[in-house]
Amino acid sequence: MSHTSSGPRVGLFVTCLADMFRPSVAFATVQLLEQAGCRVEVPERQTCCGQPAFNSGDRQTTADIARQTLDAFDGYEYVVAPSGSCIGMLHQYSDLFDVSDPYFQRAKSLAARAHEITSFLFDVLGSSALEAQLKQLRFEQKVTYHDSCAGLRELGIKQQPRQLLSHIQGVELEEMDEAETCCGFGGTFCVKYPEVSNRMVSNKSHNISNTDAQTLLGGDLGCLLNMAGKLKREGKPIEARHVVEVLAGMTDTPAIGEADYYRAKQL
Repeated sequence: MSHTSSGPRVGLFVTCLADMFRPSVAFATVQLLEQAGCRVEVPERQTCCGQPAFNSGDRQTTADIARQTLDAFDGYEYVVAPSGSCIGMLHQYSDLFDVSDPYFQRAKSLAARAHEITSFLFDVLGSSALEAQLKQLRFEQKVTYHDSCAGLRELGIKQQPRQLLSHIQGVELEEMDEAETCCGFGGTFCVKYPEVSNRMVSNKSHNISNTDAQTLLGGDLGCLLNMAGKLKREGKPIEARHVVEVLAGMTDTPAIGEADYYRAKQL
């Protein structure tokens, strides 16, 4: 997939969760990058960022995945993903190699070129890169925003998505209490500590619903899948979407966790 442009050549890191559960997030990311003038390509050799293996202590497997990722994205001016968590993992690749290993310097180079999508649009391309396109959109919703741990603490992503959303007509942002507190997903954390994880997402669900928001937005699908599932199980009529779907004007598809629900209603 590519786009004829004189802008920077960008490799899209799709992420496992977008690939398997929410392809619309990847398509929305491509659209935003192309609207901003980038030449977008999706390397076929990419797989996982390696974070599940890394968090489980399997550094050898993580290093093998890192080498494949480094090879796949070699030569791109930038590497962009709709996930602070995955980009945060890419930034840690150099820790997997000895300084004498050729992959060490390649990992350092990748870290300098790898960005989460809202940070790339706002911090790298500039706040005005998409302003005109965003101002043409309308999303008549009261929304609240969850700050994912990796995006916030590893990459400093906080105001970037909010600034981009502020250009869209009709968006009313109501901040929830403890927006920066973990939702309890944490990749393998929710599997290892299910009771603690459930309490954390219960607290998050409570804070989300207290805003009276119609839509929950965020920048990481893991968090959004976790929170959308909890909201659905509690019967709370709050939709969950990745922020890029709103920024790209791609909100005509069912919200996260809604597709099976609508299909069941039709049976």
